[in-house]
Amino acid sequence: MKRAIIIVIDSMGCGAMADCKEYNDIPECNTLCNVAKANGGLRLPTMQKMGIGNLGDVMGVAPEKKTIAQYGIMREVSKGKDTTTGHWEIAGLVLDEPFRVYPEGFPSEIIDKFIEKTGCGGVLGNYPASGTKIIEDLNEEHHNTKFPIVYTSADSVFQIAVDVDVIPLEELYRMCKIAREILVGEHNVSRVIARPYHIVDGKPTRISKDRRDYSVEPPKPTVLNEILNAGGRVIGIGKIEDIYVKSGISHAIHTGSNKEGLELTLKAVENTMKLDKIKIAEIQEPAKFELIFTNLVDTDMLYGHRNDWKGYGKAIEEIDAFLPQIMDKMTDDDILFITADHGCDPTVPGTDHTREQVPLLIYSKSTDFQPKDLGIINTFAYISQEIKKWLDI
Repeated sequence: MKRAIIIVIDSMGCGAMADCKEYNDIPECNTLCNVAKANGGLRLPTMQKMGIGNLGDVMGVAPEKKTIAQYGIMREVSKGKDTTTGHWEIAGLVLDEPFRVYPEGFPSEIIDKFIEKTGCGGVLGNYPASGTKIIEDLNEEHHNTKFPIVYTSADSVFQIAVDVDVIPLEELYRMCKIAREILVGEHNVSRVIARPYHIVDGKPTRISKDRRDYSVEPPKPTVLNEILNAGGRVIGIGKIEDIYVKSGISHAIHTGSNKEGLELTLKAVENTMKLDKIKIAEIQEPAKFELIFTNLVDTDMLYGHRNDWKGYGKAIEEIDAFLPQIMDKMTDDDILFITADHGCDPTVPGTDHTREQVPLLIYSKSTDFQPKDLGIINTFAYISQEIKKWLDI
């Protein structure tokens, strides 16, 4: 059975797009290269062999004359620098209009409707903020009032944070679903994000495994839908299920860390994953072919947004160290794509995503596969095009 595997290292951009200033980013933003420099170099032996050191000045990662993979740089056509926009374009859906952003917070017509429909009594915050800082700043008031904390960023997001010992997790999810129903039309926000936390050693600490993203439903079919319609199977690992609102996905499982995401990807590749336990849609059996689609979010969520270049570098190194296990279990019928969806440079001012191009590494054991320099690719949708060729759909 032919299979394609996509691993998105969330936010690992590799250089500012020409239009970065339109997104309030500086030309110096370059997540991968700046993180490598800040750490005094990174150790990425696997991706080095694949050619990532050929894509820029990645300190510690030398260029390779003879790579084991195809390598290149993809530039985004869609307007935006958010997770949804990047992932949708990877799957072949290019957005002509950007999602709405609210750099001054959400207007009263949105907040009043949210309060009325949820019955929450009021909200705290309602301004752009770092997620870790705002829960520290407003935690005491949250405990006193029992109001949810609402905040945004430079990206198109409506985020709701609660201490799950104050407001139960299922109630947080209910509020997110209501917000998702409100934020359509003229207030077309990309994602509503549930940000649960609890108190650990006296400090508000987010619960990564219970985060949920409520995205806008894709307005058009993607390569995921095409695979299902052609008799294939699509396994979403991490927040993939949320990004595509289950559209085009037959099996899905959330993750609490990059480590778990990589381990689950390995299980999927070696065919030891218990698919019956994670099935979310009926498909033709046996499947004709398969897409394994993984998002590794720690680089973005834990390190990029927190300006933690040291943690970011370590996370990339840990991914690189795990990749040989996945690659070893691949067959000649498999193809692997490693990429990113945007930037989030922890070394430049601000805590938001950065408008960046992204690296692309493609690997296969097939004798027909030829490692080469792909150069500059003018759309993330290149991946979906190559997947359709590989699976012959």
